[in-house]
Amino acid sequence: MVCRLYGIPPLDPVLIRPVVALGDVDGRSEILNAVGSGSRVFVYFQDKLGGEISLAKTPASPELSFDITVIELLPVHPIDSVPRPDGPAIASGRYGVIELQTTDTHGSYTHAVSALTSALDLHKERFPEQLAENPEWASRKVEGPNISNVFKRTFYQIAFKFQITRRDTSVGCALALPQPVWDSWQPFLGGPELHEQPDGTWRLLDDRASQPSDWIYVFDIDTQPGVDGTPAPIRVSLVIGTDAATLSRAAFEIAPAKAVAHGGERDAVAEAIRRRLGRYLQEIS
Repeated sequence: MVCRLYGIPPLDPVLIRPVVALGDVDGRSEILNAVGSGSRVFVYFQDKLGGEISLAKTPASPELSFDITVIELLPVHPIDSVPRPDGPAIASGRYGVIELQTTDTHGSYTHAVSALTSALDLHKERFPEQLAENPEWASRKVEGPNISNVFKRTFYQIAFKFQITRRDTSVGCALALPQPVWDSWQPFLGGPELHEQPDGTWRLLDDRASQPSDWIYVFDIDTQPGVDGTPAPIRVSLVIGTDAATLSRAAFEIAPAKAVAHGGERDAVAEAIRRRLGRYLQEIS
């Protein structure tokens, strides 16, 4: 995602570290040496790693936080930089935003967490095998996906963040969506057409932008664990270049038009009113 946002060829070496690494002697030395050698170097802020970057609420705008904020570190002349007594002077370059949307469910995770914690306490050595034999532990009292809420709760803030990052100080925003969430979005976006580009990425509707600043990564987790018991790998199925305007057009123009037309020429709402009204008129007569 960092390479795509910053236009770096995928195989080019980059150094990406959490910002807290700058507080460690070895981590700071690695980062500053890489900056001094001309490498592309990035640090990021995240909830548990330096804290999220946030926008404060104003009378005319909402409070907002970014899941992950990436900043490129650049070598500059000391007079224009953040002074570093133990290495080359650095300045912050443009920032990028990475958002991750998970699924949303009805019910509470409390019972599942309690069941898993108890099982781990009782079966420390055989916990993976026990969980495989009792998969309901991980979903106890969780009642399935809340599809409508996922879109309603997230779409506004995603479009908002896509628009916020359309600035000279930013390289854009990338959103990671699990495949089931992307599938659940389709009716709300009017089932938009996707067009594959020469580089293997995709565009929505009639958008053919060659260098979009915003991206949607659709991913799923492999059903099989990795080799030697490592975690199951993540598979990216779609990388879609888009922007807030295109997403908004799909959600607020195309989807409503299809909802009313229902695949036909007539207004489905007006048809429903006529049918219901007709029943009452028949009852009166």
